[in-house]
Amino acid sequence: MTGRRVLLVEDDPRTREMVELYLRREGHEVIATGDGLSALELADRHEPHLVILDLMLPGLDGLEVARLLRERRPVPIIMVTARAAEDDKLTGLDQGADDYVVKPFSPRELMARVRAVLRRAAEEDVIALGGIEIDRQKHEVTAKGRPIPLTPAEFRLLETMIRLPGRTFTREELLERVFGGETESFDRTIDAHVMKLRRKLGDAGRSIVTVFGIGYKFEP
Repeated sequence: MTGRRVLLVEDDPRTREMVELYLRREGHEVIATGDGLSALELADRHEPHLVILDLMLPGLDGLEVARLLRERRPVPIIMVTARAAEDDKLTGLDQGADDYVVKPFSPRELMARVRAVLRRAAEEDVIALGGIEIDRQKHEVTAKGRPIPLTPAEFRLLETMIRLPGRTFTREELLERVFGGETESFDRTIDAHVMKLRRKLGDAGRSIVTVFGIGYKFEP
């Protein structure tokens, strides 16, 4: 497996340096920080393939960071913490963690977990539904075998809905997930993007269904 972009969120400098060293040895690009707020900013800016997230952080704790990350975009999360209680592990997994490592840990064990989580994520890089296929790694979309050029915003909009078919998203949710809350856009911005997306997808665009008074859903 080729190297991936990993966001490392760990407030202990020595642990952060050690994990970063091992990740780089495995060929990964590493973006590192020690607090939750900057972790969210870096995630929005760099769109990592994996997040290694300490539970105990200054400011926003790891559980809140995991929840907010999941609201923004689907990204695998390995949670690292000194807490070993079963309730803490279950809480972390409920908040979206894909795996859980307890301190003190072996760097080799963590790297094995990283490889396993990235391997599972790679298997989910291609999503095919309703005549539409999304390759998240290549950032490519086809509709009934026809390549569809999409803007980054259109790609995120389609990916958000197709990953949870049948689930209705409000316009506010889609604004947050597509633009990360860093825009003064209004509800009609999403309406305009949906209209363009449907037009580009052709017949396959009928799978994007309007839920009147609420928002949109993908219904193949």
